[in-house]
Amino acid sequence: MTILVTGATGNVGRNVVEQLVRRGADVRALVRDPAKARFPAGVDIVQGDLLDVDALRSAFAGVSTLFLLNGVVADEFTQALVALAVAREAGIERIVYLSVIHSDLYVNVPHFAGKFGVERMIEQMGLNATILRPAYFMDNDKTIKDVVAGYGLYPMPIGAKGLAMIDSRDVGEVAAIELMRREQADAPLPVTRINLVGPDTLTGAEVAAIWSDVLGRTITYPGDDTGGFEQNLRQFMPGWMALDMRLMAERFLTDGMVPDAGDVDRLTALLGRPLRPYRDFAAEIAA
Repeated sequence: MTILVTGATGNVGRNVVEQLVRRGADVRALVRDPAKARFPAGVDIVQGDLLDVDALRSAFAGVSTLFLLNGVVADEFTQALVALAVAREAGIERIVYLSVIHSDLYVNVPHFAGKFGVERMIEQMGLNATILRPAYFMDNDKTIKDVVAGYGLYPMPIGAKGLAMIDSRDVGEVAAIELMRREQADAPLPVTRINLVGPDTLTGAEVAAIWSDVLGRTITYPGDDTGGFEQNLRQFMPGWMALDMRLMAERFLTDGMVPDAGDVDRLTALLGRPLRPYRDFAAEIAA
């Protein structure tokens, strides 16, 4: 049978596809632009998006297991609900959904609240799913490498509570493991949630110190100016998204993204290896 991966050309989706292929799965990838699809040989590429019901019905035909990932966009919630409705119609009973850690806590942050709404639909509609709840992606910090190196600042207002940042490659591998577990089970498995976290819970000052070590010069954490953060983001993203990111950053400051007891051990056992630390990520992209 076939595992369908949505969001397949992004950082997480691409890793999910590669990990599934390594495990011998029959993989289909739903993409908006096939020209951007760079997948291993044998991956079935289908064109469409999560609001195109006809394309979804075609893509879901013959699919046994679904990986549902949709990005932070204005209609993210609707995309997910439509995709799940069509999956249910197609008889797909094995699902892995990429949500976000603390989706039930960050209730005022639009994309967190939307993902929590999707989680509730999964449960209320009796869908069988693993709900993956990743913390902050280390990969987000690739976008600020030039600011760190050029200005000596770590500009992300992540505060002093700490974020358990995770590498997207670890997210993709855990997702593939869960997809295979559901795909190979004799019967659909019940709903389960897994927090996806990194091995260290880091503050803004601690991340700046890591960059200082990696680059061999002082990198400063300038503080928790979420208003300035929003204004900077508005230079290259829509206002609604910049506000969403500001509200998320404000919850970083008040609540952090702290793992539950046992999260790191659970993931280490699942992967059979240590989680990738932020220091290794910083050294890799600085090289």
